[in-house]
Amino acid sequence: MAKSQRNRSKRSGAPEARGFDFGSYLRNETVGGMFMLAATVVALVAANSPASHLYAGVRDFTIGPHFLHLDLTVGEWAKDGLLAIFFFVAGLELKRELVLGDLADRKKATLPVLAALGGMIVPAVLAVAIGHGAPGAAQAWAIPVATDIAFALGVLSLTASAMPTTARVFLLSLAVVDDLGAIIVIAVLFTSGMNLIALLVAVLLCVGYWYAQHRRIRTSWLYVPLAVATWVAVHSSGVHATIAGVALGLLTRVRPDPYEHASPSMRLEHRLQPWSAALVVPVFALFAAGVPVGLDALSSVFQDRIAIAVMVGLVVGKLIGIFGTSFVAIKLGFGSPPQGVTWSDLFALAMLGGVGFTVSLLIADLSLAGAAADRAKAAVLIASAVASIVATLMLVFRKQHSSTHTT
Repeated sequence: MAKSQRNRSKRSGAPEARGFDFGSYLRNETVGGMFMLAATVVALVAANSPASHLYAGVRDFTIGPHFLHLDLTVGEWAKDGLLAIFFFVAGLELKRELVLGDLADRKKATLPVLAALGGMIVPAVLAVAIGHGAPGAAQAWAIPVATDIAFALGVLSLTASAMPTTARVFLLSLAVVDDLGAIIVIAVLFTSGMNLIALLVAVLLCVGYWYAQHRRIRTSWLYVPLAVATWVAVHSSGVHATIAGVALGLLTRVRPDPYEHASPSMRLEHRLQPWSAALVVPVFALFAAGVPVGLDALSSVFQDRIAIAVMVGLVVGKLIGIFGTSFVAIKLGFGSPPQGVTWSDLFALAMLGGVGFTVSLLIADLSLAGAAADRAKAAVLIASAVASIVATLMLVFRKQHSSTHTT
């Protein structure tokens, strides 16, 4: 494992660690998932303890200048501000996969792209059918569309060391396409009160970022203010502010010049991934996952049609959508299965697609309010837990079965 990580580091142009490198430690998907899980546990404990009023007070405390409507609560800063860094890293990864990775190869990309589309459409259809007519259903159907990359890959790396690397590539490619779909959903569904002047300013700033990349300018004294100004402009335009991170990530250069050790995209991802894993996503989870989980609260989740739609969409819809689409695509010859991956492996990977943590919680916050949002977020946590446990059992059984055959 360590040798393969060093080889990947050399191929990518990322600097190789000497001794213990905490940044490399944080780049591991398992570690990122553990940080996110720990923050979720803290949030649930805080929200369901005698100190819940203190937790809510911190989350709802307003800070920031009123200018450009930046007087946001701490929870909103985590959702709209910090999470833009997570989406910037996702944009960098998406751009790299589209230009240099498996998604650049049409034959290799066909199956994960089709599987991702099936994994978005089927949960959405189920959520619409179950939640039809319920308050908030017009936007809440999008909650089970997203798969969480960090958590799903974390479960895979923890429980399936015997799985071929092609399985991870398939899941990563699927999740990247899934993220792109979720980004489009957020941009379309949650854009309100469009400010065309602010949007034009955001576009001009993005053009300036692209031009600076084109001119091979490297100083952070230009890019940091430019990125902050772009975020403010997008936030003021009415488009959800995290889209600024995605846009800048997609505009970052991914091909290194001959004199460069690594491309700007790789350098930025190498620097920002540990911050995203150790700070950004856990802080977002800390303020997004704090929902009531007492008996009364849980019973209300299973009586709420939107919450039921979210759970069915994530656990059942993702499984049917990803595995069913993959099965049909392979049988019809539209795609080929990843080398060394069996049908049961593909079924387990499809089950992992039901882990819809970060982006699903974000969409729940954007589409619903108050108790309805809490029930939807509780549904996301329940569904993600069920999907990860079932997938873990399947992967562990696969590992034991393969080891029995090898001995």
